[in-house]
Amino acid sequence: MGEIVRLQKYIAMCGKASRRKAEELIADGRVKVNGEKVSEQGVKVEIGADRVSVDGEEISLVSKKYYIMLNKPVGYVSTVSDQFDRPTVVDLLSEEIKTRIFPVGRLDYETEGLLLLTNDGDFTYRVTHPKFELGKTYIATVGAGLTVAGINALKRGVKIDDYKTSPAEVEILDSNQGGTYVKITIHEGRNRQVRKMFEAVGVKVKELKRVSIGKVELGNLPLGRWRYLTEHEIHYLLNS
Repeated sequence: MGEIVRLQKYIAMCGKASRRKAEELIADGRVKVNGEKVSEQGVKVEIGADRVSVDGEEISLVSKKYYIMLNKPVGYVSTVSDQFDRPTVVDLLSEEIKTRIFPVGRLDYETEGLLLLTNDGDFTYRVTHPKFELGKTYIATVGAGLTVAGINALKRGVKIDDYKTSPAEVEILDSNQGGTYVKITIHEGRNRQVRKMFEAVGVKVKELKRVSIGKVELGNLPLGRWRYLTEHEIHYLLNS
């Protein structure tokens, strides 16, 4: 008898998608187990015994797991492919990494900095799910108008879209004619969240760079370049 796991976990173990994305695939009716379509959550499969396919393609456990850090430049989308044919972050690795990998969370088109990529869906789940409260730290260059009241509001959490953000850690690093440089740490990862948070307190972000995820730091990795995570970094991210 093989190990019995939830279907979404098995899809993640195969490197097809993160657990949350796997749940969407199941809900959309794109997953079959032993030839039968599955659209409800909670189904379990036996590894090595049950056959699982996504969009008609049978999946299996990945033979080698990849954990990569990229210093993403502005002008790249954080997806595997793009409907508008814009360059993707995967393009920056494709000459050397032939295995299918995908971004762990996203950085928007105009944001640069630390982005993780992997073919391990469980790793993606650990890094991105808010319940693990893994902080993401950014350096934001903002225009005029940031006040003490605005900073305090960011620290308490602000209303953006249809939700209130968790309290952020905020520190002013410098201020000159080029703008005010702010270090901000958030614990979610919603679409354009940092930009929207500053907009909520009346300030426009001019430049944005992610510099760390938890204790894993971008350091001096050149823009547009990548490296493998160390064993220590992988262990930290999987167990933080």
